[in-house]
Amino acid sequence: MTATPRVFIVDDDEAVRDSLQALLESRGHQVVSFGDAESFLAAYRPGQAGCALVDLRMPGMDGLTLLDRLRAKGARLPIIMVTGHGDVSLAVKAMKAGAMDFIEKPYANETMLETIGRALAVAGGGIEEIVAAEVAARAAELTPRERDVLERLVEGKPNKIIAHELQISPRTVEIHRASLMKRMQADSLSHLVRMALAAGIGGRAR
Repeated sequence: MTATPRVFIVDDDEAVRDSLQALLESRGHQVVSFGDAESFLAAYRPGQAGCALVDLRMPGMDGLTLLDRLRAKGARLPIIMVTGHGDVSLAVKAMKAGAMDFIEKPYANETMLETIGRALAVAGGGIEEIVAAEVAARAAELTPRERDVLERLVEGKPNKIIAHELQISPRTVEIHRASLMKRMQADSLSHLVRMALAAGIGGRAR
């Protein structure tokens, strides 16, 4: 295992790779970047310490397929998926399949740094900030309607679809969603999904 954790960036956009690498290196992180999933998969060896920041949509092998290949190799590397707004359902699917987190574009630098920090803590054997039992206790306090909304958010469904399925207005869904975030003490959608999965809401793929 490498002594110093590394942040692996896998993105086909060179400008994005360069920008992220400059940001992370300015904060003291060791960074290795790749322009496609195939190159990263060929170079990575299970046991290398760190985390990977992976673009969900790339030419050739996409982020989900890369995740599957890494798990098949026995890699336990924490994976953070980077996704566009319209790909949230795929990002949630990736989390169910084993990704640690996802970040929506456009993202703030501090959000990226905090997420990377959390992933490296997990890679180093750190304890997640919220244990499953505590998350389950919060989930138990949700109203039946909030639970309905949460279950559908974990499925990656947008507000309009949730509104249609529950026969309520999109505005009402937004209100329930805001209440969910507050009750669960989530600071982002990915955080909410991560906690819901920890509480056994939604389950993991396969």
